[in-house]
Amino acid sequence: MKRVTIYADGACKGNPGPGGWGAIIINGDHKQEISGKESHTTNNRMEMQGALAALEALTEPSRVNLFTDSRYLQRGMNEWIHTWKKNGWRRRSGKRLLAVKNEDLWRRLDALRKIHQITFHWVEGHSGHPENERCDELAQRAINAHK
Repeated sequence: MKRVTIYADGACKGNPGPGGWGAIIINGDHKQEISGKESHTTNNRMEMQGALAALEALTEPSRVNLFTDSRYLQRGMNEWIHTWKKNGWRRRSGKRLLAVKNEDLWRRLDALRKIHQITFHWVEGHSGHPENERCDELAQRAINAHK
């Protein structure tokens, strides 16, 4: 199985507001940068969309190390998703079960796990990590393309 490294980031001007995402896909010596935008979205959705777009760009099943500065994405995929699925895509809030936010994107990410072996890693944002900084730059450029 091919080994791939992905760095992904998202950003939003306002929350909600115009948003952008950026990702870097590293496959051996090949490095690909991708980005995109949405006119009205949230920061969490853009963080997830960057990861999704990169994973969906893979052309064959791969062993993926995905790096994100989003605790929401990293913990959602590594910890919370199992309980959400067990609870019918509901999350516990006190004694109540509420709908999981961004369920559509979580379901897409979960489906990609059937194709790829994905490990989600957290990196501290805006700490000088070159690939994470580049992904943020791609996301910011995508947002500014709205103007």
